[in-house]
This record gives sequence, structure tokens and C-alpha cells, in this order.
Amino acid sequence: MNEWTEQVFTWPKGYTSDAVHAKLRYSKLDVGWLVSDVPAAAAGVYTTNQFCAAPTASMKRLIQTNHQLQALVMNSAFANACTGEQGIKDVLQEQQWVAEKLAIDPSLVGVASTGLIGAYLPMEKMAKGIAALKKTTNILLTEAILTTDTKTKTLCLTATIAGKKCTFSGFAKGSGMIHPNMATMLGFVVTDCAIAAECLQSMLSELTDETFNQITVDGDTSTNDAVVLLANGLAENPVVTLTKEEYPFVKELYRFLLTELAKMIARDGEGATKLIEATVNGAKTKNEAQIIAKAIVGSNLVKAAMFGNDPNWGRIISTIGATNCQFQPDKVTVKLNQIEVVKDGQPVPFSEQEVSNSLQQATVFIDVDLQTDSQVGKAWGCDLTYDYVKINATYST
Repeated sequence: MNEWTEQVFTWPKGYTSDAVHAKLRYSKLDVGWLVSDVPAAAAGVYTTNQFCAAPTASMKRLIQTNHQLQALVMNSAFANACTGEQGIKDVLQEQQWVAEKLAIDPSLVGVASTGLIGAYLPMEKMAKGIAALKKTTNILLTEAILTTDTKTKTLCLTATIAGKKCTFSGFAKGSGMIHPNMATMLGFVVTDCAIAAECLQSMLSELTDETFNQITVDGDTSTNDAVVLLANGLAENPVVTLTKEEYPFVKELYRFLLTELAKMIARDGEGATKLIEATVNGAKTKNEAQIIAKAIVGSNLVKAAMFGNDPNWGRIISTIGATNCQFQPDKVTVKLNQIEVVKDGQPVPFSEQEVSNSLQQATVFIDVDLQTDSQVGKAWGCDLTYDYVKINATYST
């Protein structure tokens, strides 16, 4: 039976990276790149916000047209969103600078930006930043993309696929404006495993719906969101396709990796003190199970109650009832950290102090059983704290 192993974060074979402080912000790394020795098969999913930022729109066009990339250049501090024709020109210029430096075609260079919306990129600083980048094995790039995040979000897995050791390294950023289809989040997973581009895209499109699209911090969807997968094939395994026997295992590996990155983003929500995981069982359809789970972790009333360690299950029930999903209210069961508080739509005697104490832990589990059918859905969010308001009241000032 195939298994994967978690290891200290490192880049797979054939990838190098770097990051520098280009002075886009006061004292943090803010410009970086990731480079593959050879063109890599590429797949992506992107924000559904109608104000799609120039770099995100460019990345989408490149991947949909060529299905491959060799380099990614990234910056924080400035989103390059709502910047019109100038924003598009700036993306093209970034591509050109990187392409010239690496002696590759500009169409192989993807651009990702995150930060303040409605501000033009300071291109003189970007030029100096890109010029200073080197091809190293450091992982500073994972820091350079952070904005209000409090920590990096990384995960590295290794697995033997068709007799070859393959490494899968994922990293992400995201803390606020998180309510994907997508959110102000960026996610990247790169591997040396040989995987066909259409296989990568099929997996990512399907898995995003149950991973990154099932997290929420504040209900807001950003302009710059993207998740990108690269596979350069330098592990020299036979190419994984949708029909190969290795495909189910590779898909499950990506499911685990993307889920863990998504949970890291939810846990690090702006001002958050705990992760909330909602599981909905017994739904009529998987989509309805996911809708209800995400509604629960997205409810401000539920989030505030979890911050206050308040076992007020009425907020959960009312949130479930506000959806358009099909279920019988008199069959619904709710548990908080495995302690039953509602059965068949009615209250169950429980120790409020015991449940309140359990809600102080770093992860809160809300389990709902609709007892309608057999479908299951999960979602992840965080509590709503005073610090969330403080952070977002002064974001641009």
C-alpha cells in the first residue's frame, strides 16, 4: 500500500527560490521567486471576484493557454488590483525582467501579488528586487508572500511513485478576506513527480471545492486569489495520467496536502485564537453538506460564541435552518467537541461548564447529523475576536 511521509520543508528536485526585501514595506521580505530547471506542467484555480487582479488574470491566461510554467515571481504589500491598463503593463514588465534574467520565454513566467488593493506597483523597487533574486535552496519565499499572516504555512510530503521518490512541497498565505471561491489567499504546490497537465488540472479543480473553497475567516472574497500546481517531472517516474494506476494515490496525496494548507489558513485567521472544524453528516447531497458546514463556520454569531467559549448551540441551529438545504428539523443532532447538545432537534441536558471548558482548546469540533441521507461535508473557520476588528480598522493606514 502506498503511503506518504511528512518531512522538513524543502524544495523538490529541480526547484530553486529566493526572496528579498525590496522595500515595498518597512522591514519584511516582499519580493521572491520560484524557478524550475525545466518547464513544468501547470494547473490553476482562481478568484471568482469580478475585480480580478492583473497578475491573477495573467496567470489564468498563461496556464489555460500553455499548461506549463517555469518560474513564478511574487510580491506582497501591493495587490496590483483595480489598476487598469497600467497594472497589466506592470505584469508584462515583471514577466520580461524574469524571463531575461533566466533566459526563458516570458510566457513561462507566472506573476502573483497580494496586499493593498487599488495601489500601483512601485516598479523601480520591483526592478531592483527582481534583479537581486538568486537561485538558491532557501525557503524565504514562503515568508515573502505573507501579509497579516502570523506564520508561514508549509507542508512537505514524500512518496514513492512507480518506484521513484517524489517530493510534494506546498506553501500558502492567507489570514483575512478569506471566503474562497477563492479568498485573499495564495497557494502553491510544486513537485518533481511527472504528472500530465490535464491530470493536474482535473485533480485541482475537483479538490479545491472540498479544501480551499471550504474555509472562511470573514466572508469576504478577494481579487487576487489563486492556487497553482507545478510538476516538473525530474523524479523521472512514468507520467501520471487520469488512467494510470498511480492516479488514485496521487489524488489522495493532493487531497491531504491541500486540506492541511487550507486548515492552516483558517487557523491563522486575522486575530483568531482557535480553529473551528464543522462536519455535517447525513445530508441529501454532498453539496448541501458542504453548504451547511461552511455556513456554520462562517456565521459571525457562531464564531463569536466560540471565541467566548459559549456553548450557545442555538446559533448553530439557526444557521443550519437559514440555508435552503433539505432536512427535517426534528431529526437534527448537534455535538460540540463530541458532547451531544441537541438530539432530534431538541435540547439534551449537558454540563455547560464542561462544554465551555472544552471550547477553550485550540481546535473546536462541531458535528451535525441531519439524518436525512448519507452525504458528508466539512468546512473550517476560526473564531471572531476583538483583534480582527482592530487589524481591519487600520489596514491601509
